[in-house]
Amino acid sequence: MRTFIFRTLTFLFFLIGVGLLAATWTLIYGVDLYGKQPLKHQQSATLSIASGSSVKQITQQLQSQGLVEYDWLFALYIRAKGKAQQLKAGEFELQANANHENLLEALVNGKQRQYSVTFVEGWSVKQMLDALAKHPQITHTLPVSVDRNNLLEVLGLPSKHAEGLFFPDTYFFTAGMNDKALLRRAYQKMDNVLSKEWQKRDEGLPYQSPYEALIMASIVEKETGAAGERPQIAGVFTRRLEKGMRLQTDPTVIYGLGDKYQGNLTRKHLRQPTPYNTYTISGLPPTPIALPGKAAIKAVLNPASGKSLYFVAKGDGSHYFSKTLAEHNQAVRKYQLSRNNNYRSQPVNN
Repeated sequence: MRTFIFRTLTFLFFLIGVGLLAATWTLIYGVDLYGKQPLKHQQSATLSIASGSSVKQITQQLQSQGLVEYDWLFALYIRAKGKAQQLKAGEFELQANANHENLLEALVNGKQRQYSVTFVEGWSVKQMLDALAKHPQITHTLPVSVDRNNLLEVLGLPSKHAEGLFFPDTYFFTAGMNDKALLRRAYQKMDNVLSKEWQKRDEGLPYQSPYEALIMASIVEKETGAAGERPQIAGVFTRRLEKGMRLQTDPTVIYGLGDKYQGNLTRKHLRQPTPYNTYTISGLPPTPIALPGKAAIKAVLNPASGKSLYFVAKGDGSHYFSKTLAEHNQAVRKYQLSRNNNYRSQPVNN
């Protein structure tokens, strides 16, 4: 009798074991089968997951977006895969024709979508701030009253005039980037680039500090249409400083006029005293007048040698360089006083 009971119990345990194995296999197979099933929404989509979202909140959002048919089923799938604690916040791209497995992979390991903003060489701080303010994916925390005079103070940086202190480049970021953090990146990059280029400068230059070189680089940036001419233009300005000649460069006059400049620079403007009018002041203006790029900085710290002291725009984006005032005046008559309809300040391919 005992043998019969033992055999019966053994057989029952065997059946239970087989049943459990079968149920486990069915569950695993069912989970994997669900993962391979295509999503309800078959177009590419952007997933924006807020920080701190629970599995329930995420799956409900996915259902409302039309990506999954049943939020509770996808939540069960997430937990069955052991991924409930690995879901990330952020903005992710989901490719078209994805399945549930692809969706979970995007939520766990997906690369966040990148946005960008570009600060252009020659821009002013005002133009830079306008570009930031218009970008929809940037978190705007700067006060409306911020300008070049108080920007560094707002950023918690050493307080001074902010013009020219941010490196012009394309900056990539994820949605929600703080505008202050992005500006600090641009400020730090300019500081790094300027420091490295200053270490590689030619000997005997008429600059007492990297900041003075930055001021000149901003002028070269605004004066240059053809990129290859930057070292030549830097050479002209270097020689003028060395000889005690005034720089006499129009972009500094325009910057000093501010909103008073309406697109037409007159002789009266050239005679109007401002701290930036290099027709009336000697040496450099007090601050940069724009964001200079790396090429302009390199040109100023490694200017082309030569004897030219003047240059004039030829109307094709390039300049004519002269050694004497007489030669320069002749070039002005040729290129400036007889402008044709094809006159332009930038090269065609610039």
